Amino acid sequence: MINELINKIRKTQAPIVVGLDPQLGFIPQAVQAKAFAEHGETLEGAAAAILAFNKAIVDAVADLVPAVKPQIAMYEQYGIPGLKAYEETVTYCQEKGLVVIGDVKRGDIGSTSLAYAAAHIGTVQVGTKTFSPFHEDFCTVNPYLGSDGINPFIDVCKEQKKGIFVLVKTSNPSSGEFQDRLIDGRPLYELVGEQVAAWGEQAMGDEYSYVGAVVGATYPEMGRVLRSLMPKSLILVPGYGAQGGKGKDLVPFFNEDGLGAIVNSSRGIIAAYRQEAYKSYGEDNYADAARAAVLDMKQDIMEALG
Repeated sequence: MINELINKIRKTQAPIVVGLDPQLGFIPQAVQAKAFAEHGETLEGAAAAILAFNKAIVDAVADLVPAVKPQIAMYEQYGIPGLKAYEETVTYCQEKGLVVIGDVKRGDIGSTSLAYAAAHIGTVQVGTKTFSPFHEDFCTVNPYLGSDGINPFIDVCKEQKKGIFVLVKTSNPSSGEFQDRLIDGRPLYELVGEQVAAWGEQAMGDEYSYVGAVVGATYPEMGRVLRSLMPKSLILVPGYGAQGGKGKDLVPFFNEDGLGAIVNSSRGIIAAYRQEAYKSYGEDNYADAARAAVLDMKQDIMEALG
């Protein structure tokens, strides 16, 4: 799958992943009203609104980008109906030819970690039948529990030819409380980055490893260091747009071949119609506004990369 993602980045010339992180507040009233008319103001109604919203966004941007990244918490909050909407979103995106990165941030040890891996990028056996429950192409993983928590995912990656993105330096303001702490004179995120590179050597695609890293756009100098420590790891870069990252901040995350990173924008795209720059589209044309935001993001990144 890492080979397919790299090929799609080359084809689209857009190292962009659209974060499908819907909140009811982002969803236009007309979409909500239609869902509530059918399902009531229920968890099922919320899930239906989310799915309809996602499908319209995906239809508008599928030809422009290689991948999407649904954040599972935005669906989990609506219980089982929300999780069904999550899985249906994954299915719809894959049917549209998009690579799906499940932003699930799982991390545990032993059989628990293996179960998480099976649920999201692997398979489960039920009697004589085999199922892929959420069937994402990649998922995000928290490395805090060490190799015990990561190795089961790597085993599934090798078996299924899928991938993971390991949290290394996250974009949130308080990330430094732990990630920047010095260990033997070096920040913890560097040590994690080195370990990601080592894990990645166990599962290589043609050019890049199945084991990628998450490094926030809000820390470009740290990104430069981590890029050198993980030359064969694709870096998933959150923090663009709404969190303050700009195209010029992204250059350190890329390799000289113009590859090596894929940049996420979530509400900057899916809720673009609420921004001043795209208000002229209006609420009813939210998907067209999302498409315009993707095109502007692509231009910003390409200009920065030269």
